[in-house]
Amino acid sequence: MANIYDSAYELEKAIRNSQEFLELKQAYDNVMGDETAKKMFENFRDTQLELQQKQMQGLEITEEEVEKAKSVVELVQQHAEISKLMEQEQRLNVLINDISRIITKPLEELYGTPEQQQ
Repeated sequence: MANIYDSAYELEKAIRNSQEFLELKQAYDNVMGDETAKKMFENFRDTQLELQQKQMQGLEITEEEVEKAKSVVELVQQHAEISKLMEQEQRLNVLINDISRIITKPLEELYGTPEQQQ
């Protein structure tokens, strides 16, 4: 039987060569190649990160911060290249979630799902 790590590296290569990843990379390169889009995207990511860090620290997010985040999201969604990048991220996330379900199936079969344990 092949080493499980070899299989994991083969899976990594398969993801890198997948249509989903290649299209994400192209969309990312397009955004990074456009100075305006790049700044908008970085602002979006910074805003996202700030809010996630506050949540993880158990700090309250103010109404002002929520409104700022909403306006940043609306702005980036109106930019065609950033919107395409976000769509491609979502497609790759679906692929990775599907793969995660497949590779965790032995544990699910062993322990069952929370619904099966009740």
